[in-house]
Amino acid sequence: MCQTPLRAGVSQKRPPIRSARDNNSRARIFSLVEKLDLLAVALGLAALAGINLYLTVFVSGLAIHFHWITLAPQYQSLEVLGNPWIITVAGILYFLEFFADKIPWIDSAWDVVHTVIRPIGGALLAIQVLGHPSPAFTVVVALLAGGTTLVAHTAKAATRLASNTSPEPFSNISLSLGEDAAVLGGLALMHFNPLLALLILLVGIAAFFYFAPRILRAMKAKIWLAWKKLNGPADRNVPVKLPISPPPRLASVFSQENILDETIAWAAPCVSGRGRRIPANLFGALVATNEDPHKMIFVARKSGRPFARTINLEGSVVTHEPKFLCENLVIFPAAGKGPKYLFIFPRPHTALVEQIVQYLGERLTEPALQEQPAAVFLRSP
Repeated sequence: MCQTPLRAGVSQKRPPIRSARDNNSRARIFSLVEKLDLLAVALGLAALAGINLYLTVFVSGLAIHFHWITLAPQYQSLEVLGNPWIITVAGILYFLEFFADKIPWIDSAWDVVHTVIRPIGGALLAIQVLGHPSPAFTVVVALLAGGTTLVAHTAKAATRLASNTSPEPFSNISLSLGEDAAVLGGLALMHFNPLLALLILLVGIAAFFYFAPRILRAMKAKIWLAWKKLNGPADRNVPVKLPISPPPRLASVFSQENILDETIAWAAPCVSGRGRRIPANLFGALVATNEDPHKMIFVARKSGRPFARTINLEGSVVTHEPKFLCENLVIFPAAGKGPKYLFIFPRPHTALVEQIVQYLGERLTEPALQEQPAAVFLRSP
């Protein structure tokens, strides 16, 4: 068989099939990026709804209605947000939230009511973005978007509970304005760079789950303190006695730590605050023993496991610090640097905390009992 030789200076053309493959690859990449953009917008709207649902819908509706933005073909389903009725209702509800969100404890009550409303609203927004290709797909989108909204809502509610421990309203006003700014900034970022918005959202969700145990413990502690304050005794001057045994669920924890078989002088239930090697917001008890006045033991359960820390009181000062929502027992070094501890008691337990401070003040001037036999031996003839 004879073959036609290639002519000098004439390049051989690529087979047309390779060009078709390149076009298919580009089409697949473009389709993937488009789907990621859709997912970013859907989950982004859901997350912003967890912070402020009504502002998210109100601003998005205004932008669509007045053509501040031009919706791409894949986002035409969001055009319904530009309906005047939707804008009006969202605007009225945002007006109410704007003021409720800046009043201490009213904001937390508002968050409680919206624990169900925000996830539902976030799920509906995401479904509106991604459409209804199949019932199964709709359910999956609703679950993902609703969960994303709930994460953002929980983070916001926990932050508000923490700020409400102070009676002044300035922290609430600052947080509220910051949340509104975050919603506006998030909407702008989704418009200009949806993939970057998705990346920030994923980092935020990962951070939430990393700090979730601390966040949930903080929420539980603040709710418990608020409940105790509302249901506390009217007369706080009623004399009280220090409990002589820890709560039943913590008795075994103290027994494991009490290797010297010391006897309990008193055991006061409390919540841990800041302290060296003691996580915050653990529900436990402070235990003092008769044998050693220079130490206390904090016992608790962390994630269901026994937790105990010995606190050395030698050279420390113990004070009582009243707060709006609680009574704090503060332990700090009398001079120089050293570990500081904070333990939180319910507001009605003022007399109990004062009694602990008085007891420790008297006992810290006494020597430990295990040191006394040696002293007696030295004095004997």
